[in-house]
Amino acid sequence: MVLTLLAAVLCFVTVAGFGFVLVGGDSAQTRTLKRAQTIVGRGEAAEGGRGRRAQSGPDQRRRQILKTLKDQDRQAKKLRLTLSARLQQAGLSGEVKGFWISSGVLGFVVAIGVIALGQSPIIALALGGAAAFGLPRWVVGFLGRRRTKAFTAAFPDAMDIVVRGIRSGLPVHDSLRVIGAETAEPLAGEFRRLVENLGMGLSVEQALERMHERMPTPEVRFFSIVLTIQQKTGGNLAEALGNLSGVIRARKLMREKIKAMSGEAVASAWIIGSLPPGVVALITAMSPEYMMVLFTDRRGQLMLLAGITWMSIGIFVMRKMINFRL
Repeated sequence: MVLTLLAAVLCFVTVAGFGFVLVGGDSAQTRTLKRAQTIVGRGEAAEGGRGRRAQSGPDQRRRQILKTLKDQDRQAKKLRLTLSARLQQAGLSGEVKGFWISSGVLGFVVAIGVIALGQSPIIALALGGAAAFGLPRWVVGFLGRRRTKAFTAAFPDAMDIVVRGIRSGLPVHDSLRVIGAETAEPLAGEFRRLVENLGMGLSVEQALERMHERMPTPEVRFFSIVLTIQQKTGGNLAEALGNLSGVIRARKLMREKIKAMSGEAVASAWIIGSLPPGVVALITAMSPEYMMVLFTDRRGQLMLLAGITWMSIGIFVMRKMINFRL
């Protein structure tokens, strides 16, 4: 009994630790928002110190940008707490109720299967709960990250399409329709929904808010700010979107550079993190009597618990060392 529980805990901590090292961390859009708010705040303070000698146009635009950033920050904080937003980000059309029903059915099936294999009800309950609450959420997070990555990679091309359309005389609405018809998923689907919302009578700001709910990325936030500010204060939209496309491509290039520079650290984290459970598994397979003392004796169990604790701390430290966010 104790052997099975300790083995299950060790496997869970190892797998969860790898996921935390390679995936965890705060969202990049939150840090981007804080930097933007700091820059805007400093700009306003500097303008006040100079006696407000700047023209009213830039001041109004700056205040509008700050207001939009704060509104979207409050909205993003609400979205991060809801399962519905995660389902939308993953591209799943099902409701939250259906997700919980499917999760419950999966947990029940796993628990029944474990009991059928002759395990105790406690282990069956633990594995069933993990399957019901952990596995579906991990799948939704994986699908959401993959979909967001594909959307972000194709987003600069969409900005170029809008810029070329505007410079050739097309309205913005028609340029957005071209993106929904000519590009690949998930970019095409998101812009089709954006065009449909605009056609149903929603304002540009409301339609972009819904788009940001489905795809909460910094790129969508920047796009929303540019269109919203241009609609309210005017300006050269083609030039603004062209600059936005350049910024997004520069961010992508910087992410690739960081990924290349941290590749050695990531490989080291994989090797160091997999060594302890790998060695335990190999020695157990070659000489079970030698390793069983750790699982049957109280002192061995305490040593395993201490090893799991220190390994978790090491995984957390490695994750902090290799987790670079723009």
